[in-house]
Amino acid sequence: MRRFGGDDRIEHLRTGWSLALTPPDACPTPAEAATLADWIAAEVPGTAAGALERAGRPTEGLHGQDIWWRRPLEGVGPRLLRFEGLATEVEVWLDGAQIAATSSMYEALEVEVELSSDHVLWLACRALVPILARKAPRARWRPKMIPNQGLRTVRTTLLGQTPGWTPPYDAVGPYREVSCITRADPALEVLDLRASLVGEAGVIEISVRLDPAPATPPVLVCAGRRLRLETRGEGVHGGRISLPGVEPWWPHTHGAPALYDLKLETKTAAYDLGRTGFRRVELDRDADGRGFGLRINDTPIFCRGAVWTSAGVRDLPGDVEAYRPWLERARDAGMNMIRMSGTGVYETAAFHDLCDELGLLVWQDLMLANFDYPVADEVFREMLDREARGVLMARQASPSLVVLSGGSEIHQQAAMLGLKPQALANPVLDEDVPALVAELRPDLIYTPNSPFGGPQPFVVDEGVSHYYGVGAYGRGLDDLRRANLRFAAECLAFANVPQASSLKGVVDGPADPAWKAGVPRDLGASWDFEDVRDVYLRLLYGHDPARLRREDPALYLDLSRMVSAELMGEALSEWRREASSCRGALVWTLQDVRPGAGWGLLDAGAEPKPAWYGFRRAAQPLQAALTDEGLNGLSIHLRNETPVARSVRLEMSLWRGGRQRIARAEREVTLGARSSQALSLLEMLGTFLDVTYAYRFGPPGHELTVAVLTDAATGEVLSEAFHYPLGRSALQQGDGVEVALAPEAGGWRLSLTAEAFVAGVHLEMAGFETDDDWFHLTPGRTKVVRLRLRPGTAPDARPEGLVLAPGGARLARISA
Repeated sequence: MRRFGGDDRIEHLRTGWSLALTPPDACPTPAEAATLADWIAAEVPGTAAGALERAGRPTEGLHGQDIWWRRPLEGVGPRLLRFEGLATEVEVWLDGAQIAATSSMYEALEVEVELSSDHVLWLACRALVPILARKAPRARWRPKMIPNQGLRTVRTTLLGQTPGWTPPYDAVGPYREVSCITRADPALEVLDLRASLVGEAGVIEISVRLDPAPATPPVLVCAGRRLRLETRGEGVHGGRISLPGVEPWWPHTHGAPALYDLKLETKTAAYDLGRTGFRRVELDRDADGRGFGLRINDTPIFCRGAVWTSAGVRDLPGDVEAYRPWLERARDAGMNMIRMSGTGVYETAAFHDLCDELGLLVWQDLMLANFDYPVADEVFREMLDREARGVLMARQASPSLVVLSGGSEIHQQAAMLGLKPQALANPVLDEDVPALVAELRPDLIYTPNSPFGGPQPFVVDEGVSHYYGVGAYGRGLDDLRRANLRFAAECLAFANVPQASSLKGVVDGPADPAWKAGVPRDLGASWDFEDVRDVYLRLLYGHDPARLRREDPALYLDLSRMVSAELMGEALSEWRREASSCRGALVWTLQDVRPGAGWGLLDAGAEPKPAWYGFRRAAQPLQAALTDEGLNGLSIHLRNETPVARSVRLEMSLWRGGRQRIARAEREVTLGARSSQALSLLEMLGTFLDVTYAYRFGPPGHELTVAVLTDAATGEVLSEAFHYPLGRSALQQGDGVEVALAPEAGGWRLSLTAEAFVAGVHLEMAGFETDDDWFHLTPGRTKVVRLRLRPGTAPDARPEGLVLAPGGARLARISA
C-alpha cells in the first residue's frame, strides 16, 4: 500500500547525521556506539562510501565492518518514521530501544513511535561478510563475473561487486529518504490504483482506506471530472471513472506523453496522488509465435534505448536532479525505452515520474541476476514476494512501465553452464510474480527472465535475447541480419571512447596505466571490451589496431570513437527496416560508472560520447537508412513514427574519389503517420549501375552513396545515410571545410561546407554544446549544427573552436 497525507507534516531527515565504523559486533547497542570517538559527517540519502570519500577516508571493505549512523530527533507526540531504503542488514534504534530491522535494501520500513522530547535515532548497519559466509543451500551454478557467491543469499545490489565493470563500492547505509511524519486526519492508504485505455476512454480504478473513515465518501478528481467513491466498509472506498476523449500517453517517438493530475478530496483534506497517463500495451509474438514486440495503443513500437546503470554508483542518488541529465540525454538521442537491469537497484518514484514525463518506456527487471537464488527457502521466497509486490504497488499508475522481467541472465547462466531446461524452474519467477502482475498490473508484459525463450535462453531468434554477435563474439556485420534477432534487451557492448575533453586531466589515453581501469571486462575472460572494439576497427578501417595504437595514438582513439558511432548506425539501420524480425534493441549501457572507455553511450559526467551521436542519428522518428542487398542493389528505408504525415524529398547521389558525383536521383515522398516504406535505388536511378559492387563486371564506379532526406517545404535536413560499396577504408578524405556562424534564438547556427567528402568531423569547442558531432560531410552540401551554451558559460560568450578530422588534423577554425 502507499500512504498519502493531505495535511501531513513531513520532515525529511537529511542533515545532522554522522557515522562511525567498528569491527563486526563490537557495539551490540547504541550504548557502546556512543563511546566511539571517530565520527564523521554524513548525508542522507547517502551511503557510507560517499561520506568516507568526501571526508578523504578509505572506502574499501565496508561490508566487513559495522557502520553506525546517528542523528538527533526532536518532537513530542506520535510520529511515523519512514525509511525508503536501508542497505542492507540494518537495525533501527530510538535511544536505547531497537524499533525495527531489515535484511533487504529493497524494502521500505515504517515505524510508529511516540516522541517525548529529545531523542537520538540510530542505524546499525551490520557487516555483511559474516552473513555472506554463512552456510547456504548448495548452488547448482556459480557465475564467474561475481566473485562473492554469498551475495545470492542477501538482498543487496551487485553494483560494486562485479570487478572489471564497476568500482569496488559496498552499498551501506540509508541510501534513500528517511522521514519523520506528523500524521493528520484522515490518513489515506491507497490500496489499488490503476489507469488504462479502453477504446478511446481513459479509465481509472481506485481503492483507498481512510482512517478515521469520513462521514461522506471522498471524491476522485481527474481531467476535469469528479467521481464520488463508493463506501465498501471499514474505511475502504473505491470506484471506477471513465474519461472519454482523453489524450493517450505515447512514447515520445510516436506522440505526446500526455499526463493527467490525480487528486482525492474529502470534506477536510485534499490528497495529491501524482500524475498518470492512459495507454494500452500488448505483446506481439509475430505470425510464427516466436517474436517479442510491443504494441502501444494498437501501434507497433520499435523499442530502442539503453540499459540503465546508476546516476552514481557511490551514493546511489534517487532525486530528480540526479536523474534528469541522463534521461534527457536518452530522450534527445531518440531512445524510447530504458531497461532497469537486475544488476542494479530499484530507482525512486522521481525516476519513473520523469520517464512518464519524457515519454520513455521502462523495462523493469527484478533485482535478481546470474545467481542460483535459494528460493526453496520459504523466508527468502517471502522476502522476494514482498519485494516484487512493493515494486508493482509503487509504480501502479505509471504509464511508462510496460515490461516486468524476473531478472537478468539467471536462466542463461544456468543453461550455459550445462543445466537442463527442466532444472531452471523457479517458483518465484514462474508462479509468484506472474500472480502478482495479474493482481496488481495486468497491463504489463511479463517475461520470467532476460534473456528468455527458444530451445535455450541465449538463442536470439526467439523471444528476448542478449545479442552480442556483433560485439563480444566478433562476428561480421552480416550477422546483424543472419541472427534473425527478435528483441535484444542487451546488445552492442563496446569500450566506447569518450570525447577528448572528458579525458583531459582524468586519464591520458591508452598510454596512461589507469586507462585499462576504465575498460570493462568479464571476470575470467582473457580479453576486454577494448579488444572487442579493435576487432571492428580492423574490419571497418583496415588498420592493425595494436600497431596504430603504438604509432599514432591520436588517430587510433579517433577511429575507435568512429567505430562505436558507425556500429550503432549499422545495427539500427538493419534492425529498423520494415522486413526485419527485430522489434527492439537496448544498448548495454546508457552511462559509464567511472571515467574512461566504458560501455556507456554517455560518459561518467553525462556527456555524450561519439557512440551517442551515432545512435542518435540512426534512432530518430523520421529516418532514412540504407542496406546492401547484394545483387538486388541498395534498399532505401524511410520511416515516419510521428503521428503526422510528412511530405519529404529524398535525394540519392553516388560519388567517385570523394568529390565527383557520377549519378543523382530525387523523389518527393509522402510518409504517412506512423508508417514506413522501402525503395530501390536501382528503380530510382532508372538505369543499371552496380550500386553495391556485387556484379563486378569491371573496376568499381564509385566508393560512396549518400541518401539525404529533407522536409519538402522547408528544405531542413531530417536524416542522412551513407553506404560504402568498397568499405570505409577505400574512401578518399577531404582536407578543408568552410564554416559560417550566425546567432539564432537559443544559441548559434554553425554551417559547414566541404568540396570533398569528409568522414568523422569533430567540433572542438569550449563552453558550447553541439547537437551533432563525429558526422560526415557530403561534397557541396551544407551541414547545419546548432550550438547552445553549456551551464556556467557566460551568456554573452561567442563560439570559438576548431573543426577537426580523425587524428586531430585541422579542417577549419570556428570564430564569431
